[in-house]
Amino acid sequence: MAIRKLLLPVSGGAAGEAALETALRIARDWAAHLLVLHVRVDSRDVAPLAGEGLSGGMIEDMMAATETEGLSRAQAMRALFEGAMAKAGVPIGDPNAVASGTPHSASASFAAVAGREEELVAQQARLADLTVVAHAAATDLPSSEALNAVLFDSGRPVLVAPPVAPAQIGRRICVAWNGTAESASAVTAVLPWLARAEAVRILTADDYQRPGPPATDLAAYLALHDITAEVTPFKPVERDVGAGLLRAASEFGADLLAMGAYSHSRLRQLLLGGVTRHVVEHASLPVLMNR
Repeated sequence: MAIRKLLLPVSGGAAGEAALETALRIARDWAAHLLVLHVRVDSRDVAPLAGEGLSGGMIEDMMAATETEGLSRAQAMRALFEGAMAKAGVPIGDPNAVASGTPHSASASFAAVAGREEELVAQQARLADLTVVAHAAATDLPSSEALNAVLFDSGRPVLVAPPVAPAQIGRRICVAWNGTAESASAVTAVLPWLARAEAVRILTADDYQRPGPPATDLAAYLALHDITAEVTPFKPVERDVGAGLLRAASEFGADLLAMGAYSHSRLRQLLLGGVTRHVVEHASLPVLMNR
């Protein structure tokens, strides 16, 4: 199935601009609609956080300041969006206004809403073919709130944009396979890309494999979809499977890596590290993830 709708949560910063450029490239490649979503803090959520000892007037001032700052930031995000669309030559419009049977072409729209980002992003992601999120810096949590929201509460795939927007996406694809349900979901999500790719490599490792079908079975499955994929083992780098996976993708010259996310729990990943955490924090290429 072709990609027809993308969701991009934005909050600003250099990583956000790279994510916007990445999402635009995908929208143009697939003639898809890009919904750029900015979620600002609801001023009503500030009151319970104010704590005791503050007068009603002080709380109202805090709420007013939050509202003013939120509206200003939303205006800045809209201006960034409109400038990027003008530069890319992508028209701004409502995808619902496109008549049935009309040839698809890239388009975009912007929405600014107030509320809790993780809830609203997950809700919007449920009706998007793909959600693009900004790269998580190594100093941050294992992944952004938007990334976790999509992975755990939308049932849809997410693409982690690299720190620098790539020149192309999906020509040379690596699929990280470990036999789990999560990696199987990632394969389903990346199938449209695989059908258009010039080269596909399945990456597997003894330290990465879990109970489930081996990589050779995946290659046979993809062949039924007329996709030729080579199976290549990789080794951890200094006992780090995630580092080994990224090195193997780099050696292949991959411009897209597809993988399952959080085969282990998020708590284990946070405390002990893990493949998902390492890839999210250190990948320099787009990474398509699913659970």
